[in-house]
Amino acid sequence: MSDFIYLASQSPRRKQLLEQWGVRCELLLPDSDEDVEALEAAKPGEAPADYVQRVTALKLEASVGRLRRKGWPLAPVLCADTTVALGRRILGKPADAAEARRMLSDLSGRRHRVLTAVAVARPTVRGPGRSWAALSTSQVEFDPWAGADIRRYVDSGEPMGKAGAYAIQGAAALHIRHISGSYSGIMGLPAHETAQLLRAAGVRLVC
Repeated sequence: MSDFIYLASQSPRRKQLLEQWGVRCELLLPDSDEDVEALEAAKPGEAPADYVQRVTALKLEASVGRLRRKGWPLAPVLCADTTVALGRRILGKPADAAEARRMLSDLSGRRHRVLTAVAVARPTVRGPGRSWAALSTSQVEFDPWAGADIRRYVDSGEPMGKAGAYAIQGAAALHIRHISGSYSGIMGLPAHETAQLLRAAGVRLVC
């Protein structure tokens, strides 16, 4: 059994969720010479589910390599990636406020999917070891947002760095009239799927 894991994510929400679940984690963040953003580029015509799982697998591979380069003690490594899908259209992190406003306008009054892929690897001294992966898909429906509400929300800064330009745990929740699926998955780390992967990797959980 492992007493801790490496979390290869800069998301404070994921770290907070893991700690709530009794998982001690050490951050395994990209080095300055790593171009992580390049891993998130979508291929032309790529389906959202294929995209988010591919990106997560690439991040996991890069993170295990990073761990080996650093020479840190071996332990399970967890990666995750979240994307918002409006039909087959992938809505990632907005590049600027104007793109955030466009995304939220497109989501206004409509139902969309939030897909979070999770992957865990348990490297060994002899090689890459085993890995496990899962995908969580949830549905979110917004009520119609007034343009002024969208502008105020974007001006708050909360949409930046968030897939689909919103955070369900923030002020955007005031405009969400229905969700179906995993609330924590919409936040960025689905509890049920993550617990299954961590148990498979031999990580102690609170229950």
